[in-house]
Amino acid sequence: MFELPDELVTLGMKRIEGFPVEGFVKGKGPKKPTIMLIGEAPGENEAIKGLPFVGRAGDELVKSLASINLTRDNVYMTSAVRSRPYVWRDKKERNGEMTKRKYNRPPTGQEIIAHAPLLDYELQHLAPKVIVTLGNVGLQRLLGKDAKVSALHGQLIEHEVRHLASLEENKFRWSDEKYIIIPTYHPAAVFYRPSNRTFLEEDWQKIGDYIATSNFR
Repeated sequence: MFELPDELVTLGMKRIEGFPVEGFVKGKGPKKPTIMLIGEAPGENEAIKGLPFVGRAGDELVKSLASINLTRDNVYMTSAVRSRPYVWRDKKERNGEMTKRKYNRPPTGQEIIAHAPLLDYELQHLAPKVIVTLGNVGLQRLLGKDAKVSALHGQLIEHEVRHLASLEENKFRWSDEKYIIIPTYHPAAVFYRPSNRTFLEEDWQKIGDYIATSNFR
């Protein structure tokens, strides 16, 4: 299994101090993965358990992997941001009482930059055969704001990816090497738009076909 160095984890925690985030979830998976999955950030369940993609979204992801004869143990799971971004909102309890509760939210650009060195390290040291981005945040972390999952899902893209220029500069530069990227929707997308399930199933079939014809395994 691949492990981020402790000093990089410490750096990631330090760089995101002061932002409304909680917890820290390391990437998880083998040292030489065929697929690297890149999501956006941990949610409540992930932050509590310290594992990527658990809960309902995790169950959906396991189904997608199973559809191409893979399991969680075959892939490396990571995300653009490793701490759960949250926002406080009012919640009406069953007894009518109003309380405050933390809700998930997408990470900001500054939060993505804060944890950029961690994903950069994983990309450099794991050298995955295929990167599968789950949703817009993971896709745009690699290819920039113009990349949209609605337009690119299921396509095989061979392209450089964005790396942090340096720890002192809050800007990205393009990598020297190209990676194979196949974007798809985040597994949670089927909960708020059930019609996305068809796209998701088709995309995963394309991912499976690409792996099967590339003789990776």
